[in-house]
Amino acid sequence: MAFAWLEALKTRLEKDRVARIVAEDPALTAELLLLFRVILADGEVKQRELDAFKRICRDSFGLDPDAMDGVYQYLHDFAYETTAAQAAEVFKDLPQERRQVLLDHMITIVQADKDIDMREERFVVHIADMLGFDITEVTKPG
Repeated sequence: MAFAWLEALKTRLEKDRVARIVAEDPALTAELLLLFRVILADGEVKQRELDAFKRICRDSFGLDPDAMDGVYQYLHDFAYETTAAQAAEVFKDLPQERRQVLLDHMITIVQADKDIDMREERFVVHIADMLGFDITEVTKPG
C-alpha cells in the first residue's frame, strides 16, 4: 500500500511515454487517426473493432493498449484539425509496402465485427484510392 503512489506514477509515466511516441511520429499519428475514423465510420463504436485496433497498436506499433489514454486524447484533439484526406496525404510519399500495411490495418478493423457497413466500405475504398490502390469493395472475412 505504501508504494501505491509509485505504481500510479509508473502508470502515468508510461501513458505519457506512449502519447509522446505517437505525437512525435506524424505517420503513426495519421495512421492511428485513420484507423480510429474507420471505427467511427458506421456511426457506432463496436467492441470487436476496438479490440482489433488495440491489437494493431500492440502488435504493429509496440504501444501498450492499457497505456493509451493520452493517445486517445491526443487523437481526439488532433482529429478536429485534420481531415481524413490530410491524414492520408502523410502516406503519399511512403513506400508502397507501408501504404499497404495501413490499408490492411483498416480492412482488419472493418472486418472485425463481420458486419461491413456501406459507410465503412466507402471510407476504406476512398482512402485506398488516395493511397494509390484500386479496390472496389471490402469483403467479409471467409
